[in-house]
Amino acid sequence: MDFSFEALIFFAVVFLLAAFIHGSIGFGFPMVATPLLALSTDIQTAIVLTLIPTLLVNLISIISEGNILVAARRHFSLALLAMLGSAVGTQILLTVNSDIFEVLLGVVIIIYLLAEKIKLKLSWIREQPKFSKFTFGLSAGIIGGLTNVMAPVLIIYSLESKYSKSDTVQASNLCFLLGKIIQIFLFFINGKFSLNEFSTSSAMFIVTSFALYGGIAVRNKIKGKAYQKILRLLLFILAIILLIQVSI
Repeated sequence: MDFSFEALIFFAVVFLLAAFIHGSIGFGFPMVATPLLALSTDIQTAIVLTLIPTLLVNLISIISEGNILVAARRHFSLALLAMLGSAVGTQILLTVNSDIFEVLLGVVIIIYLLAEKIKLKLSWIREQPKFSKFTFGLSAGIIGGLTNVMAPVLIIYSLESKYSKSDTVQASNLCFLLGKIIQIFLFFINGKFSLNEFSTSSAMFIVTSFALYGGIAVRNKIKGKAYQKILRLLLFILAIILLIQVSI
């Protein structure tokens, strides 16, 4: 697909915004970029365009928290489950319309945010760590493969597992990283990653780096309790965006 100059400028603005948000909270790059890109292209193309920059964003986010090898050992099993789920979700995306899954994701997020009001108990996440890791890792991957939005499921898992800010950022970005790698492979073998799209995605790789570092500088100043409030607000905004996007 060939892109006009105006479209490329729009893409650059979207990537700058998404990278800054991701840098500042450790989440949000594909979550912000995908629905905005989809305003001027289709969902598959939007996902393809985010693939290469997302690799950069995930790697830098993991490195920025330090203790990389420790984090990799601690969260690798969760990331492998997310990778497997992403492979399944991506294959479905290549053949089936994913609007219904975006609606489902939006509803699940709203239910979670209203959990305290409706007395929904999620203590089983901490009481059954192996089962919850399998459930959330696999489902995050599947939803990420379908919608390019893995973060909400992982945020819920991280909040209920009482992860620190550093663990939340590193675990989630490791899941994103392996999920994107398998997505790139599947899009490539299915002929969905053209040279023009690859070139555009690679160019945006450069654009995102500047905003990402600025966002990381902001994140280092955010305290733990404020960070959890920001994550919950982000979940709410995302749920609304998903539901509005599907209704348009």
